[in-house]
Amino acid sequence: MLVSVVMPTYNCGKYIVESIESVLHQTIPDWELQIVDDCSTDNTQEILQPYLERYSNIHYYRLLKNSGPAAARTEAIKRATGKYIAFLDSDDLWMPNKLEKQIAYMEHTGIAFSCTGYEQIDEYGKSLHVVCIPPKKTDYNKMLRLSNPIGNLSVMYDQSKLGKYEVPPIKKRNDFALWLKILHDTPYCGGMPEILAKYRVRKNSVSSNKLGQAKYHWELYRKIEKLNLVKAVWAIVCWGLVKGIGVGLDRKKSE
Repeated sequence: MLVSVVMPTYNCGKYIVESIESVLHQTIPDWELQIVDDCSTDNTQEILQPYLERYSNIHYYRLLKNSGPAAARTEAIKRATGKYIAFLDSDDLWMPNKLEKQIAYMEHTGIAFSCTGYEQIDEYGKSLHVVCIPPKKTDYNKMLRLSNPIGNLSVMYDQSKLGKYEVPPIKKRNDFALWLKILHDTPYCGGMPEILAKYRVRKNSVSSNKLGQAKYHWELYRKIEKLNLVKAVWAIVCWGLVKGIGVGLDRKKSE
């Protein structure tokens, strides 16, 4: 298997079909989709059934209890068999050539960890006319300084080189925590400037309350990454500047 797509889901019945279809329309066919359901209370499982019956490379597992997105991602990674692991939440979308272009980039450069640019869309799939371009290279300290400048939906890493990871068990910013963990094992995340994904901005989502994330950042920096007090305070200040006024981020208006 070339690529395993990790897709945690919780009450995304309204959006998950679009996400799955964006995987089905990839220009490379050698992939599997690992969907892990964090005990959705909507009709997600019913919506997925036709896809599970039709496509043998789409897999579905329901957690025994509601445990949060970190647990769902970890379970999907455990089940992933591909050389590469790619991340796509169940309300986000990929361009059809996303996997093909990103794998070609990683094979050409030899890097084990990469991301791409992405566009923001609203809850109805309409463009918000904002694109986010990742840095060309993001090492551990830049990841801290820019408070996670890469989009979860754009990330891919080489499992054959780096192995499996357990996503740190925090409710918010667990993707950021995972990238920091990966950067302990590889020098940097290589960024592609091309817009190869679409990030859905939703009201009241787990990631929408920026101010409420401060305590999760502190937990991440002190308890998980075990930064000393000075560096943790520095990282929190950086987070405030990045989220407050966008310092260091490459976000542009699109047509």
